[in-house]
Amino acid sequence: MGERSPTRHERDSGQPWDASYTGAEPAPWDIGVQPAVLGLPFYGSVLDAGCGSGEHALWIAARGLRVVGVDVAPTAISRAREKAAARGLSVDFRVQDALHLERLGERFDTVLDVGLFHAFDAEERRAYVAGLAQVARGTVYVLCFRPAEGAGPHPVSEASLRSAFADGWSVESLAEAAIDTTFAASVPAWLATIRRMVG
Repeated sequence: MGERSPTRHERDSGQPWDASYTGAEPAPWDIGVQPAVLGLPFYGSVLDAGCGSGEHALWIAARGLRVVGVDVAPTAISRAREKAAARGLSVDFRVQDALHLERLGERFDTVLDVGLFHAFDAEERRAYVAGLAQVARGTVYVLCFRPAEGAGPHPVSEASLRSAFADGWSVESLAEAAIDTTFAASVPAWLATIRRMVG
């Protein structure tokens, strides 16, 4: 992947993303498939951006769809590949910086982002959405923390979320949802359904 600058999460924690998967405790977000994802309609080819240890990508693949899962953490991708082999599922898991999705060189009908968007600062979000614009040709689902009582770290305001996807996108729905974590269940979240309009 070459050299890259640390993201806000890495600067704040003082550790690379991979450290979240090498400790004795699981990553706070590594709890299986998020309940908010279970009712989403996936179609065509699917990209799981920031796939972690692969639970969402594997769940989608089990429904017969082609899935590519990317994450910047090599340990997470290694675990995801082990899970795929153990479950007899085919998922293309790749170590890839989500701030440079254009390097994937392909487009996807559906993109899933669970807990990645809120980890970026404003500048990183611009780079991330620019990369999404290069790879998404259909629907993007974003599940991210929102400001509310009991909010998770780096909650995203409605205005910030809509602004990030203002040019060339249509925010078709923005619903209150929740993210389950190891530190708390049902942390307030947004579930956004966003469609790529141009490109």
